[in-house]
Amino acid sequence: MQTVWLSGAEWLAVLRIGLGLWWLESWRHKDRKGWFERGTGIAWAADVAAKHRWGFVTTGFRRVVQPRPRLMAYIVVYAELALGLGLVSGFLTPVALAGGLLLNLLYLVLMIHDWAEQGQNAMMALISLVALLAMSWQVWSLDAAMGLFR
Repeated sequence: MQTVWLSGAEWLAVLRIGLGLWWLESWRHKDRKGWFERGTGIAWAADVAAKHRWGFVTTGFRRVVQPRPRLMAYIVVYAELALGLGLVSGFLTPVALAGGLLLNLLYLVLMIHDWAEQGQNAMMALISLVALLAMSWQVWSLDAAMGLFR
């Protein structure tokens, strides 16, 4: 593989770190007080799920998320933080990439009607998949420094 300036593995690390920074920005701009104290994030998602064109989304949301809105708010918000930190530092990178891919696919399915969000979720999912399959933790990562996931 020929590349310019950096090696292929280093460019993949740049992609992984950029994705991590994207997750950190998603976490940073969230109104955590609204999510945790007023339940705004889950309430918004409940409204989206209630009007969803696919019945399994509505049913799944009602069974899994609605009975525990406070817990789910914490899971969503801190999952985004954990993904960002894991990807930027390269710690447990395959786990973070698989988790991020899953979360983006869940967001993609839930917000199928919101075209403004679809590009972001699709691109983040694609980056996660490429970074996972190309083993982007080979350089510039704690995983590589500790000899994990060779």
